[in-house]
Amino acid sequence: MTKITVVGAGFVGMSCAQRLAEQEVAEDVVLIDVVEGKPQGLALDITQAGAIQGYQVNLLGTNDPADTAGWDLVIMTAGLPRKPGMDRSDLLEVNGKIVTQVAAYVAGESPDSRVVLVSNPLDTMVHLMAEKLGFPKSRVVGMAGVLDSARMAAFIADSMGGGIQDVRCMVLGGHGDSMVPMPGFSTVNGVSLPSMMGDEEIQGINDRTRNGGAEIVNLLKTGSAFYAPSAAAVAMAKAIVRNESRLLPCSAWLEGQYGLDGIYMGVPVILGRDGVERIVELELDEGGQAKLEASASAIGSDIKTLEGLGLL
Repeated sequence: MTKITVVGAGFVGMSCAQRLAEQEVAEDVVLIDVVEGKPQGLALDITQAGAIQGYQVNLLGTNDPADTAGWDLVIMTAGLPRKPGMDRSDLLEVNGKIVTQVAAYVAGESPDSRVVLVSNPLDTMVHLMAEKLGFPKSRVVGMAGVLDSARMAAFIADSMGGGIQDVRCMVLGGHGDSMVPMPGFSTVNGVSLPSMMGDEEIQGINDRTRNGGAEIVNLLKTGSAFYAPSAAAVAMAKAIVRNESRLLPCSAWLEGQYGLDGIYMGVPVILGRDGVERIVELELDEGGQAKLEASASAIGSDIKTLEGLGLL
């Protein structure tokens, strides 16, 4: 039996729980949150929807970490979402403390689990989570590139007037302003993007991709995205628990790949039962490599901030 815990019953967490149930990714799903009654009510609601939608899952809402003991995979969504005018780095201290608290009971209750982290600022928080857990780094991975690539695909389809199901994109680097869209490794039904669009149009798509999350935050005004982030997290969870060996862009631990070492950052990986099974190194041109290194530098700055706050 497969058991998955979703930490955080906010919009991303509850959407993850719903998608896990509807897609029957696991037999047992726990939704845990510090707010009494909230995860319990959401779990009951999602369970009742199964009678209409035709799915069946053992879904438990709880406030007790003991209920997460022995789980195969943890999706970490808890944390303060962005508000208009904030970037992901503004969330470092508050979300760093939440990640530290959650890591303590994940390590204690589910020492053999794999962890998919969604909380922002993503690459810095997955670094912190991995350090606090003490697990092999391959078992701790961040959800970023799947979401950013999906946003890029949507913008390409919008520019072309449709056909989103044929678009496959690759976005590397940090999950933030320094992310690196890779049009040369993005295709529409196998045809590379530069073969179909001019430089100016591609640059516009790249820029919109980098600001994809902020665009939604500014439109919503009182929240941030959750439908696409939850879809991305569940796609990663499925790849792991079903051992799909999918090639997906994820925030993974680098040990010399792309000339970078000792940092979590978005790169293409093969994702399977053991988490990150292999990192795929693309042949980047000089400009792409420079952008990737700049992104790594931005992540490194946030990590130093965490150290200064005493969280690392």
